[in-house]
Amino acid sequence: MTEQSRGPQRRLVIVVRADPVVCGHATEARGLAEVALTRGFDDVRIVTWPIETLKAAGLPLKPLDELLPYSEGITVERPGPVGDYRVPDGRHLLGMTGRLVELFTDGVPTVCMSMYLSPHANAVVDALRSVRAAGLEADVTTIAEAVGSDITNVVRGCLERGELGAAAALFTTYLANDRCVAVSQYTKDLIEAEAAQVDLALGTRFAEEVAARVQVSYPAVDAAAYTDLDPAAVDAALAARGLARDGYVLFLSRVAAAKGADDLIAAYRDSAAAQTHRLVIAGTGPALADTKALATGDDRIVFLTDVSDEEKPLLMNGCAAYALPSKPRPEFVETFGIALVEKLLAGGGPVITTATGGIPEAVGDHAIEVPAADPKALAAAIDLAVSMDPAERADRAERARAHAMRFDRTAVFDNLFTGLTAPARIG
Repeated sequence: MTEQSRGPQRRLVIVVRADPVVCGHATEARGLAEVALTRGFDDVRIVTWPIETLKAAGLPLKPLDELLPYSEGITVERPGPVGDYRVPDGRHLLGMTGRLVELFTDGVPTVCMSMYLSPHANAVVDALRSVRAAGLEADVTTIAEAVGSDITNVVRGCLERGELGAAAALFTTYLANDRCVAVSQYTKDLIEAEAAQVDLALGTRFAEEVAARVQVSYPAVDAAAYTDLDPAAVDAALAARGLARDGYVLFLSRVAAAKGADDLIAAYRDSAAAQTHRLVIAGTGPALADTKALATGDDRIVFLTDVSDEEKPLLMNGCAAYALPSKPRPEFVETFGIALVEKLLAGGGPVITTATGGIPEAVGDHAIEVPAADPKALAAAIDLAVSMDPAERADRAERARAHAMRFDRTAVFDNLFTGLTAPARIG
């Protein structure tokens, strides 16, 4: 009997909002899935949501016809809803949970990782609970990765509204996993602080367990996609957009209030660079319409809403400066900054950002830092960046790339999956 006819011997399942969602964790899931194929997993599944459901949710999405393909051996599954119109919510979650039950019980040893606790970790924990309650055999190890919005958008909101049961349920689900990780030290500290508030109200001991069990695992980035870029490809991509190398300041991220595009527009208009450089705002998101309204009548400001994964590093490499002036908001705090790491890897002009949340862990001392929500300081930083001496700029870019390589997906995978992977096959 051949190895192929025996079926898969080792499986990785990642439950996440995957492509085409504009989200750092969609990128991270892709990266971890690709590395898994080189680390002894011969069946990798990304379990996510139907395209139509993502569209209906209003999530920012990449152009569907420009998504990069996954390697052979990676299967993206989008389970459909279970139930009819009498189940107004939870139909898709039940479909996802049911598919996980099937994957967990087909005899293949499995590692299952969820990104975002609500609802993805719920689906995993519920599936495994169902398997065990039914007396079925399953060899499953679980990893739950928490992000800042799990806390700021869920737990903190629960505490403010007095909905302590929901907050307790989230922590219970998180800590039910075999391995619990946070995307930055900032995020772990935030989780522990909010757990302490739940403990104070309910008499639980979540904070103690979070402190003891939660590890930091930074998001995984495909460094190879951002390094050794062909200068001719960069120039061609810029020409297709009517841009010139070093002729623009770039914002490339999800366009949301917390990302600071509004501050960037105000700062750009007050900068001397506005006389010589354009401002490119690339991305889509809930604040796109409001951000466009701020730029009405200013033809120096360009909006790009259809940037593909292949074009992104080229735009980053060709800019005179990249600005992500993130600021803390009740609904969102930047807990790491994947786009900042991608820019450090891509080279080009300096990065301008703030010390919000986990950003300092992402950029180290390799960015021009400004206070959050301070357009005046941001304008000065833009002028500093675009007028930087070429030798200094090249030196900064080289050191920034060396720093960012620690977040390459292979290194992150090996640290995260220590003790959980099968030996890689030879030949």
